[in-house]
Amino acid sequence: MATIVPAPSSQSVAAALAATGVGTLTTPTYEWFTDDETLLSVPEFDDDAAIVVGSTATNDAHIELLQLQDAVREAGATDITTVIPYLGYARQDQAFKTGQPVSARAMAKAISTGTDRVIVVNPHEPDVTDFFTVPTEAVDAAAALADPLDDLSEPLFVAPDEGATTLATTTRDAYGEGEVDYFEKERDYDTGAVEVTPSDATVEGRDVVLVDDIIATGGTMSGAIDALHDHDVGRVYACCVHPVLAGAARTKLAAAGVEAVIGTDTIERAVSDVSVAPAIADVLR
Repeated sequence: MATIVPAPSSQSVAAALAATGVGTLTTPTYEWFTDDETLLSVPEFDDDAAIVVGSTATNDAHIELLQLQDAVREAGATDITTVIPYLGYARQDQAFKTGQPVSARAMAKAISTGTDRVIVVNPHEPDVTDFFTVPTEAVDAAAALADPLDDLSEPLFVAPDEGATTLATTTRDAYGEGEVDYFEKERDYDTGAVEVTPSDATVEGRDVVLVDDIIATGGTMSGAIDALHDHDVGRVYACCVHPVLAGAARTKLAAAGVEAVIGTDTIERAVSDVSVAPAIADVLR
């Protein structure tokens, strides 16, 4: 059985993963110095196999993950699996303007140097798994988003754009009933503004569950909620695998009239109602 090593960003996921029985949990030490450098250590680690668990939602989290990978290797691990519940920079999977980096590729290459295998939960662009230079697998945890949903009236599961339809379908299938549709969305990459156009689906009086992989600034979701309320919708739920919720995102959703926001623990937030650990454990077993 492997030893699970949590980064500071993913302590809840790591604990939930240990509870599934795929490994035992060790307690690293985390130190931060006045010059902004960090030192993550694994003084209690004593195993050949390690499962390092760390979301990389911040630049510091990337460094912390790399340090833990190196720490377990230095401590004697010969088989390292790196689990990334949320992969930062996954939306920068190409150079959108001349001279820009492909940031997802740069991060993937760095992470690959310290591990033998990578597991990523719902990367924004599935093809980013190709950037890793070790065997990499994407896990779909969207089914967990259905768990908190009870007694919906004529439910309609709606993706904010066509690309997220699979996530909406997975959530609908886990819930057990309802239709699936999507909104048309256009993004201005210079200004970041998003225009959301409602589809032709009948929404009057129905409970609608909006499903996306990420809620970042809340602009897309709040626009979708506004559009739905213009059509006399019933209750509107906003569900996402990765609750980034940057800035005033949660306030935007509340102001738009959301019934509830449901997220997973890939990023630990107040709305992290469900865990992705069971989906990860299914791949690790």
